[in-house]
Amino acid sequence: MKKIVSALLLAALVLALAACGTKDKDNSNNASSGGEKEQEKTKIVVGASNTPHAVILKKAQPLLEEKGYELEIETYQDYVLPNKDLDSKDLDANYFQHIPYMEGQIADFGYDFVNAGSIHIEPIGVYSKKYKSLDELPDGATILISNSVADHGRVLAMLEEKGLITLAEGVDKVKAELSDIVDNPKNLQFDANYEPALMPQLYNNDEGDALLINSNYAIDAGLNPLEDAIALESEDSPYVNIIAVNKGDEDSEAIKALVEVLKSQEIQDFILEEWKGSVVPVK
Repeated sequence: MKKIVSALLLAALVLALAACGTKDKDNSNNASSGGEKEQEKTKIVVGASNTPHAVILKKAQPLLEEKGYELEIETYQDYVLPNKDLDSKDLDANYFQHIPYMEGQIADFGYDFVNAGSIHIEPIGVYSKKYKSLDELPDGATILISNSVADHGRVLAMLEEKGLITLAEGVDKVKAELSDIVDNPKNLQFDANYEPALMPQLYNNDEGDALLINSNYAIDAGLNPLEDAIALESEDSPYVNIIAVNKGDEDSEAIKALVEVLKSQEIQDFILEEWKGSVVPVK
């Protein structure tokens, strides 16, 4: 009898161990299956300025979700770290800069970046608390511009277009510098010693006679370029904001999907409706 009981207990123990083994195996398979399902959704990490770039990306998130991509947005307050993080591959792409700025960064730091897609233009504006038009600027007026050398050519080309200065004949306007001014009828005095992000604060402090502020910083500070600027850059500006990636990544399916969504009619309509022309989508 004891042998029979012992045999039954042994059989029960074997069955219990077998059941546990099967359960563990099933759990392992389920975990593996779940992991594979998670991997099916590709994550895209994009660095961006707060406004309008991060706002646009936020609108694009559900559209990318439909395509099977998870969009993670990293926001930045400056123009330096997004490229450093892209170069180190902490980011898959960044969305904050225009082509001349990227080309300048490539020349200075040897980055191997390319433009994966042109998305929108942010017209740079002239702002003043003292004067309501460029014509009102007095002789010897002080004009504050940022210390971002990549924007100097843009600023000078705009001021030339508005008739305030003349640049040397044949100068590359993208690379123009203050020394390239050959005619300055109002004897404007330029002060280029300020970080781009500080320009709205200088405007609010009523410093200088006029300031030039990039629209993304103006919007981020609560300014409306269409209402608050006394002059705006024309909409055919070459300073288009792009999706920048490391060379070779522009051909990845994830980056192609990102650009496709950002250039979609839905996102273009959103940009126009949200910023009323102070941010202009590229067709």
